[in-house]
Amino acid sequence: MDPAAPGPCLRLVLIGRMEAWSLASVQVLPRTRKARALLAVLGLALGTPVTRLRLAELLWSRRGAEQQRGSLRQALHELQDSLAPVGVPLLAPTREAVSLRAGPVWVDALEAARTGLARPEALDLLTGELLADLDGLDPAFDAWLAEQRRRLRDAAVAQAALLLERAEGPAAAASAARRLLGYDPVNEGAWRALIRAEGSRGDRGAALAAYENCRSLLAERFGTTPSAETEALAVALRAEGPAPIIAAAPAPPPAPPAPRGTLRGARLGVPPLRVIGEVEEHLSVGLAEEITAALARFRWIFLVDSASLASAAEERGEEAAARAMGLDFLLAGTVQRAGDRVRVSLRLTDLREAAGLVWTGRFDREAQDILALQDEVAAEVVARIDPEILLIEANRASARGSVNASAYDLLLRAIPAIHRLDRDGFLAAAEWLRRAEALEPDYAPAHAWHAYWHLFLVGQGWAPDEADSMAEAERLAQRAIALDPLDAQALTISGHVRAFLLHRLEEGAALHERALALNPNLAMTWVFSGMALAYLGQHEAALTRLDRYARLAPCHPHAFFFDAARGIPALCLGQHEAAVEVGRKATALHAGLSYPYKTYLSALGHLGLTGEAAEVKARLLAIEPDFTLEKALRRTPLRRAEDLAHYEAGLRKAGLE
Repeated sequence: MDPAAPGPCLRLVLIGRMEAWSLASVQVLPRTRKARALLAVLGLALGTPVTRLRLAELLWSRRGAEQQRGSLRQALHELQDSLAPVGVPLLAPTREAVSLRAGPVWVDALEAARTGLARPEALDLLTGELLADLDGLDPAFDAWLAEQRRRLRDAAVAQAALLLERAEGPAAAASAARRLLGYDPVNEGAWRALIRAEGSRGDRGAALAAYENCRSLLAERFGTTPSAETEALAVALRAEGPAPIIAAAPAPPPAPPAPRGTLRGARLGVPPLRVIGEVEEHLSVGLAEEITAALARFRWIFLVDSASLASAAEERGEEAAARAMGLDFLLAGTVQRAGDRVRVSLRLTDLREAAGLVWTGRFDREAQDILALQDEVAAEVVARIDPEILLIEANRASARGSVNASAYDLLLRAIPAIHRLDRDGFLAAAEWLRRAEALEPDYAPAHAWHAYWHLFLVGQGWAPDEADSMAEAERLAQRAIALDPLDAQALTISGHVRAFLLHRLEEGAALHERALALNPNLAMTWVFSGMALAYLGQHEAALTRLDRYARLAPCHPHAFFFDAARGIPALCLGQHEAAVEVGRKATALHAGLSYPYKTYLSALGHLGLTGEAAEVKARLLAIEPDFTLEKALRRTPLRRAEDLAHYEAGLRKAGLE
């Protein structure tokens, strides 16, 4: 695009999950996947007409010519309507072809390919998964997409190799070598360049680590050993004294940013459920579609179209079809009816190396309102399998180690370390999150989870400087929302930062409402929004929110934290026995989390259970040795004077000073 020309009116993101934004930050992505694919094809051919025949064959290859033309007309009409908020005409249709005007449109993949050598950080985009959420649309489109992905990868490798060749000095060479390895991890020439560069910089340990990484990767991928040239570098490194072979070698640069726009999430498919007995066929299809739509609200899960998966499964079976489509997980099952009752049975299968059943669920519902049934089952299913998949992905990321770890891998390693609250592991989680932010500065979840980490740092009493940690949590949370204003999890983490840490309760509650509008099946949001309402003194409403969480995800892996939230409204409502029961259960699930001990201790004080109170106080002080009554009152976000007084009175009676 001519730099002197006016800026683009449409920003089209094709690497990773597809997005389309107007200048006013309005999302103008079409609703249907076929219309999105149409926009993607035109975007990659920016300014060049694509024949209507070619478009129809790419997107509706299994239909007759007349059906293809009708479907294309409908998709073009949807695309025109979707792009209307941009305010300028973007499509240029003729009788024979359609094109997307080049002037008003910016496309990330094309921009990266055009400016990669001048701006290496733009080149990093090319390692991402092109159109990560459009697999399985049509066999012809899948073939086209595979070719486009290959072309992008080849372009990235070629330009990265040229950058390495032109690198001047050890720092530049090491950076260029790492960048090339990010695109082509088994490129032994790049490994040698990295080894030489680190050696030239005098960091023999880093050079040897690079050699070991190269050796391990070649053995794992191909069962081979490094070449004689690479082994000679290692021998020279291990020798005492200067190693001329290293000093004379070219010098590569500091660690480059990891590729942005990469596929960050699990691929999942939900085929229509198998019908047992006399069940309406549309119920099976409708359930699969509702579950798919609900899962699509989770930004890190990538879905394949149910109809496409079903079509492929007709020939080879569901699991074989899912593997052929490159899926990580398959959520399949059955639906049967007995009178006015419908039973839905589901199973989640991990399709990768150690394939196996990882989750099952059964849902019985009344059948009078089929649409309500579909909504309820879909909501509960996705709320339960989202954390299951996250745990599986986190375990896989940990097993892969930190060699060439992506920002997504580092984030996955950090999340369970945060919740384990083992102090060393907890502090390591912060380092992984910082590395993820450095690798991909525009990766919103890394900033959101880092803000979440600061919530625990302050809540546990581990922050060396509380004010500094609170300010950093706010900065990170705001950054996450700015990067992705449609990420419900980032919004609710930001809401909890404002409510719990900063005591800006109305702001926090508003962010939680926004998050619920975007994803009403996110358990964390129901919990944090309930806590915000409790802080505001709306205790009955808070319990309603927490009840919703409990119905959606009764066995959530973070129940030790989420379940403890009930202690706040229970205590303030004078339901001291219930508050004590909440505290007992939460601390039994995780003895190292300080948060539930506080309402638990206050409730024990009100009940006069001095023996148990002394024990709970000792356990709390073992986690937070400097926790005092003054600190408790300063830190609590409770707004109403009567709630604050009730909390304080219970703590005093329990012996806290």
